[in-house]
Amino acid sequence: MRRQYRPAGFSIPDDKGNWTGFDVDFCRAVAAAIFDDPKKAKFVALEASERFKELQSRKVDILSRNSTWSMSRETSYDLYFPAVAYYDGEGFMIPRARKIDSALDLNDSKVCVQSETTTQLNLADYFRANNIKYQEMKFAKLDEVFKAYESGKCDTLTADVSQLYALRLNLGKPGDHIILPDVISKEPLAPVVRQRDDDWMMIVKWTLYAMINAEELGITSKNIDEALKSKKPDVMRLVEPKAPMARSLG
Repeated sequence: MRRQYRPAGFSIPDDKGNWTGFDVDFCRAVAAAIFDDPKKAKFVALEASERFKELQSRKVDILSRNSTWSMSRETSYDLYFPAVAYYDGEGFMIPRARKIDSALDLNDSKVCVQSETTTQLNLADYFRANNIKYQEMKFAKLDEVFKAYESGKCDTLTADVSQLYALRLNLGKPGDHIILPDVISKEPLAPVVRQRDDDWMMIVKWTLYAMINAEELGITSKNIDEALKSKKPDVMRLVEPKAPMARSLG
C-alpha cells in the first residue's frame, strides 16, 4: 500500500480514488446545490504551483484546497475568493530532541518548505525580521517536503498548523516531534473561482454560507426532514425550497 502524506482532514483519495475531507465535502455541496446530486462533483488533484493557472485555463471550475486569500492573487490571476472557509496560520514542527520551545530559537536551522506558496514568503519575512539565520530547503510538492523532513534532510518543517498536526500523525513516532506554539501568519483559506462570472461566484459563496448557517443551527442530513417542519424563521429561511434565498440564486 502506497503511503499517503496528505493532510487527510481536508482532501485525500483512498486506494480506489474516492475522495474525502473538508474541501471535498464543500465541492459536493456545490454540486448538490446545482444538480441536486453531490456525486456530480469531479475531483482533479493539483500542485500548489499550478492550481491558479489551471483554474484560469478552465481545467477546474472551483479551487477548493488550502489556498490563502490575498489581494495579489485576486489581482494577478483575475480570481475571486468568495468567502473564508477556514482560518489557519503558519507554524513549525521540529524533532523533540532539539529541545527548542520557541521559533525564535531556530537559528541555523534547515527548514523544509513548499515552494511558490505564502508559506515560503512568510518564512522568509519572519526569519529576516527576527535576524534568524536559516537554510531554506524548498520542494514543489507537500509530499516531498514531508519526506525530506522525515528522512532528516532538514530539522524543521514549516506549513499551516492544520497540516502539521495531520502530517505528524504519519510519522512512525509522532511523540518524538513537537509543533511549536508560535503561529507566524494568518491564513484565511477560501474556495477560489474566476472573475467575470458573478452568478457562479454567488452560488459558491452562498453554498458555503448555507453550510455555516446549517452548522450553527444544528441542521444535518440526518435531521433535515424535521428541520423542514420547523416554524423558526431562521431555520425556515435556510431550508424552505421556495424561500427567497433559493429563488434568487436560480
